[in-house]
Formats: sequence, structure tokens, C-alpha cells
Amino acid sequence: MTGKELIQIEDRYGAHNYHPLDIVIDRGEGVWVYDVEGKKYMDFLSAYSALNQGHCHPRLVARMKEQCEKLTLTSRAFRNDQLPLFCRELCELSGFDRVLPMNSGAEAVETAVKAARKWAYHIKGVKKNKAEIIVFTNNFHGRTTTIVGFSSEEQYKEGFGPFTPGFVIVPYGDIKALKRVFNKNTAAVMIEPIQGEGGILIPPEGYLKAVETLCRGYNALLVVDEIQSGLGRSGKLFAYEYENVNPDMVIIGKALSGGFYPVSAVLARDEVLNVFKPGDHGSTFGGNPLACAIARESLKILVDEELPLKSFELGKYFKDKLDTIDKKYIKEIRGKGLFIGVELEPEAGGARRFCEALANEGLLCKETHENVIRFAPPLVIKKEELDWAFERVKKVLETL
Repeated sequence: MTGKELIQIEDRYGAHNYHPLDIVIDRGEGVWVYDVEGKKYMDFLSAYSALNQGHCHPRLVARMKEQCEKLTLTSRAFRNDQLPLFCRELCELSGFDRVLPMNSGAEAVETAVKAARKWAYHIKGVKKNKAEIIVFTNNFHGRTTTIVGFSSEEQYKEGFGPFTPGFVIVPYGDIKALKRVFNKNTAAVMIEPIQGEGGILIPPEGYLKAVETLCRGYNALLVVDEIQSGLGRSGKLFAYEYENVNPDMVIIGKALSGGFYPVSAVLARDEVLNVFKPGDHGSTFGGNPLACAIARESLKILVDEELPLKSFELGKYFKDKLDTIDKKYIKEIRGKGLFIGVELEPEAGGARRFCEALANEGLLCKETHENVIRFAPPLVIKKEELDWAFERVKKVLETL
């Protein structure tokens, strides 16, 4: 079938909850993908950072095939041989005490919310049903009704209420506003060290450290959502490492599976995850042997190929090149590692038309928050491939 025919079928039978570019991809390798007509594109989005290891990494293909032929699912009613090794290796890599595996990023966020609340009641001593979790404007933590209820984006909430209480929203990056809402019922602060869906927003230097200090002063948990910014994307294993903070919980997903399977996890100190007892929380697929085998290999690839360091070095290289582009339409270029946002001036006419033009040049990007183009290629990208991409970005931003 042609791409046009497949698009018509999707429009007829699929829910219209996305507005993708009209490119129908049928295979990928490394940083490259091909549509059904055979046209080649460079993937500069990485499935929102789920493909840090690139498309169809050979080691992940081999590991997935091997595990598929052996054992895929047991449920947590029984034990399997992959989960213990996954938990140990992830803890050793991250420095945390315990892991609770889930599937999607949103499930991991919900898990962190439940853990923070139960910790508040059982450890901190907050009165029943009074726990509060502080979140931030422009946050994006997922799409469940609980999570969209504390979003500041009205479209995410319209028509989906009523919402779960117990969340307080404050301006991102404003430490004074944060101080004003802390109280004895504050269970946790949940924060993205870089707001990806918000438009690659980075708080002022020292902000995360100040947030940590406030949490310690009020005996509240610091919960860091690294689903999109973590696992090498920002130029370090975790973006919070730039400020040398020590979170109580970290939420990860996306690149944890290298794009092969939904795998997410909550990392935490003993005191936090030990609040869960058998029956408190669970998932049929969470921690299954196939997921754990894939995640183990994806983490090994991050380490063996030094992808966080590569992201740091190539991110700086690419951002420096972007800074040379004519600023006619560019308001700001910001980012860390290969996690970069180009915010356009309002008179540019929106970021989507630039993304469509880049797709015509063979470079796949996506707009976010109307005026921001997000650049997040697979971390396996080579310097000469970045140069190829830059030529097209420069052409489109300067001539469109």
C-alpha cells in the first residue's frame, strides 16, 4: 500500500487524538528511517527520547529474540530469572536502593504518587487524606486522569474532569513561589529537571538544589521525573546530576527499553519503596522477563557506548552550530546534551510549518507548544550526521 492509502485508512478507523506529519515509516536503522515508498529520513525526535540507542540496535534485536524464544511473561504471581538481575543492575548504575518496575511512563508516575502519599502518612505522619504534592506549570508527566488533573495545559484537562485533589501547582523556576506553598502536609515535590513537552525549558542555575534544600527542611520527598531527560539524553545519565542533587525518587521510562517495549521504573531509597506491602500496588506486565531482559541490554548499551558522554559532547557541538544561524525567526535556543529546543518568534507563523519543511528535506522533527522545534536525535548519531542535519535546519530556518 502507498503512504497516502495507509493515512486514509488510519483517518477512517483510528481515533484522531494525534496530529502527526504525513509520513508513513516502515523500517529504521540507527538514526535513519524509511517510509513505505522507500524515502530516507533522519529521525531527529527519537520517539520523544525513547530511542536513545537508535532504531533497531542489533544488540537489542538479538536479546529480544533470545528472550522471546525462552520466556515472555509470568506475571508477578511467580518469580522470573530476569527481574532480580534487572533490579540489581539498575540500582548499581543509578545509586538507588530499590526499583519498582512498571510499563508506561504514566504508570511509573502514578506509582510515585502512591508511594509519596503512603510515605507521607506512614513515615512523615501527615493526617489521613491531607497529603499534598507540589508540581509545576508547564509540567508533563503523562495522560491519566490523575496526571492531567494537575497539568497547567487546559487542553489536556478539557472534558476529562473531575480530577484528583491533593496537588498544588507553582511556577516553574520560581523558588519564592515554591517556598510559599510548603506546609506540614507537603508530601513531595515532583519536578522535571528539564521540561521536554513544555518546550525544553531549563530552570535557573541552582534552582534544583534550592528545591532539594526546601524538601529537606520540610521533610518532604524530592521526586524527579527523568522519563524524557534521563538515560543520557541531557548529556549525563540523569539531568539532575548537573546540580549534584540527591532525589528520594526518580522516575524513568522511554529509553529504558531502547524503543523495543514499554518499560518504566521508579527508583527510590529503602524508606520510600518499603511502604509498599504485598497487595498495595502491582501490574500484570510490570517486571516481566522480556521487559527486564530488554532493559538490561539497553542499559548496558548506554554504558558500553558511552552515550551520555557522547550526548554531552555532540550536544554542545550542535548547539554551537545552531547559534550561528540567522536569528530572523529565532527567539531562543536552549538545551543540554542532545536535548535542544529552538523557540521561534511569534511572527514566524508557528513551528509546525518549519517541521513540515524539514521533513521535505529529509529531517524529522516535531513542534511543541506551537512555537518550539524540538531536536532530540538518537544518541548513537555521528558528528558527520549532525552536520548533515544542520545544513537542512539552517536552510529551512533562514529561507522559509
